[in-house]
Amino acid sequence: MAQPNIIAYAMLLAWPFVAWQLYRRLDPARALIWTILAGYLILPPATKFDFPVVPDFDKDSLPVLLALALSIFLLRDRIGFLPAGRLGKALILMFVLSPFVTVLANADPIPVRQGQDIPGMRVYDSVAAVANHVIYALPLFLGRRYLATPQAARALLAALVAAGLAYSLPMLVESRLSPQMNVWVYGFFQHDFFQTIRQGGYRPVVFLPHGLWVAMFTLICLAASAVFLRMGPAEARPKQLAVFLYLLLMLVVCKSAGVLVYAFAMLPLILFAPRRWQVLAAALVAVVVMTYPLLRGAHLVPLDAILDQARSLSPDRAWSLQFRIENEEILLARAGERPWFGWGGYARNFVHDPVTGEMTNIADGAWVIQIGTYGWLGYLAEFGLLCLPLWLLGREALVQRSTAFPPEVAGLALIFAFNMLDLLPNGTLVPLSWLIAGALLGHAEALRAARKAARPKAPPVQAVIRC
Repeated sequence: MAQPNIIAYAMLLAWPFVAWQLYRRLDPARALIWTILAGYLILPPATKFDFPVVPDFDKDSLPVLLALALSIFLLRDRIGFLPAGRLGKALILMFVLSPFVTVLANADPIPVRQGQDIPGMRVYDSVAAVANHVIYALPLFLGRRYLATPQAARALLAALVAAGLAYSLPMLVESRLSPQMNVWVYGFFQHDFFQTIRQGGYRPVVFLPHGLWVAMFTLICLAASAVFLRMGPAEARPKQLAVFLYLLLMLVVCKSAGVLVYAFAMLPLILFAPRRWQVLAAALVAVVVMTYPLLRGAHLVPLDAILDQARSLSPDRAWSLQFRIENEEILLARAGERPWFGWGGYARNFVHDPVTGEMTNIADGAWVIQIGTYGWLGYLAEFGLLCLPLWLLGREALVQRSTAFPPEVAGLALIFAFNMLDLLPNGTLVPLSWLIAGALLGHAEALRAARKAARPKAPPVQAVIRC
């Protein structure tokens, strides 16, 4: 892969000024949304400033750190870093501290071939790993602070629709001419070009890591437009329907079967289901996401039956699915050698060829990567933290009426739930995902606080004095 050009590094250097202008001109919620969303869509992938000691500055970390710094120093605000409940606090502490334990448990080098070992983890690595986990979770804290109102959730949905419409233009160009935007602007192609060829054409990549990331982003934007289509006043429905149909066309342009299946399941819920049912469905998806790796680890998932069903639908897709499953089984067996804290970094969680030293397998799903790297403890911490907002909303849905849930919040819950579902086959967990999770966590805590405040208080018990 060619090296990034000077424009790529100039964009990273310019982003602090862009974020500063956004925070000067917009309200805090919109400034946060556009700092992270635009950075995710525009900044160059696979490009970073690698300074010693401090974490890398790239398209994922830089916008988040800038949002935090501007919230503290420009807005003079205080950001809370612990959720309200005990479970949330415990998950945050597990998520931040588990990398430190992983590093301590992996100080030994791994022999690969004669004269070449994979190095053991060092104390320096623990500092970097903990810092990276804090940065991963920063959008959760920021979203909880600034996006926990229906108005902020509506602003987030509107930003997604606007960004989806704008991003559709380079997507259309790439679907016709092949993915070249990153080459034209930043001087390199960020992935394997062969994987962009689909169905006699191309699937767009633009400035994201892979075409699957573009497809998931397009699905999120389409779902956001569906929320507006259902909420909108009658006079706005024709325009909203046109936007919805256009983004649906762009989802087809992405040439990804998985997101079409997600859309087939999610869009009817957004358009027709009561809000309470939407929230409960999102919580149920979170349960599926959380339990699937546990069932896979216990070998309780009927993989052969799933593959047979896939072969009856599409032999090509079945072969791809089988390839993924075989690699996941190898990685799960590797993770089973150090199940609690994982293997740490430096690709220690992969199997290596004893002759060449090269990795012999690949990892696609975020869950299997997390288990192999940080063990089951790290997996439970990260995925538990991501599922927590949906579970808290689901708890409120069991005890409150649909009117308690603004349509924006119910729609965001479904959007995030299907983003979570995509973490089983893919690694599409990005800062935008954490930001949506933070918004939902803030809403769930606000709903619980309002319910408790509305609960009638018992009359005071008068003491009886007996003589």
